[in-house]
Amino acid sequence: MANRRLARRIILCLALASPAFAAPPTSVVIGTPPQPTWSQLTPQQKTTLAPLIKDWDDMENVRRKKWLGIAERFPAMKPEEQARMQERMREWARLTPEQRARVRDTYKDFSQLPPDQKQTVKQKWEAYSSLSEEEKQRARETGKSSRLLSPPPAAPTENTPPSANPDAAQPQQ
Repeated sequence: MANRRLARRIILCLALASPAFAAPPTSVVIGTPPQPTWSQLTPQQKTTLAPLIKDWDDMENVRRKKWLGIAERFPAMKPEEQARMQERMREWARLTPEQRARVRDTYKDFSQLPPDQKQTVKQKWEAYSSLSEEEKQRARETGKSSRLLSPPPAAPTENTPPSANPDAAQPQQ
């Protein structure tokens, strides 16, 4: 009889403990909650986000949330920062979906660069930005603008002959 009680207790303990040993869920879906439509925005948000009016209701919730965060910070910006932000929104609104995707990919690639390469790209961008419009156009036509703005190539290893590095033979401008 004592053996039966002990067996029952063991079975009861195992039955109660089995959920504790169950595998945790393997995936969790975290989504951005629905964001307001254009008509639901406050007047201040509409003023700030005006360049995006045509695209707003077609945007994904995550993108709307990002722009709402910018609109929230907008009043605290200096007037020149506000003007620059508005101009960038207008430029963004003029881009095609393909161009926007390319810009996002470029930003993602840039953000993954090591700090020293980021600094090099920033310096090259400043050099390119300081060129006159004619010089920029010439650089674009000759393909030098992409080389000028691309991150520096990895340093050649002992096994890599200098001729295998295409930028080694070309002087940087």
